Amino acid sequence: METSIYARGLETMNQVVGEAGARTRDHLRAILPDFERMLVEFPFGTVYSRPGLDLKTREIATVAALTALGYAIPQLKVHIYGARRVGCTEEEIKEIMMQMAIYAGFPAALNGLAAAADVFAEEKREEAQATW
Repeated sequence: METSIYARGLETMNQVVGEAGARTRDHLRAILPDFERMLVEFPFGTVYSRPGLDLKTREIATVAALTALGYAIPQLKVHIYGARRVGCTEEEIKEIMMQMAIYAGFPAALNGLAAAADVFAEEKREEAQATW
């Protein structure tokens, strides 16, 4: 049963992470449907949908937090992609990683930069394919 929080979350999640979110939802639905629902409802239907911060600012905070964690590389890549979708430039994302070197350490920042490089390269491949 789809709730209004789920519907709002789905709309916001699609806006931020697009196809990456759809793949995550499909994967989770096959394993544990309740977890998929919670992933949509709480972060995106409840928190991301709040007034007070725009989606770009929320994604900057998310990229910084995931970088600082240092072990959530798949999620970091999804949110770097999301940050790009809501208006972050490559330079802004690189600066987030630089800032994280101070507070999370160089290893976390280096891992974040590697994840960002992967996302940027994938974007360039997709751009090249779109021009064919």
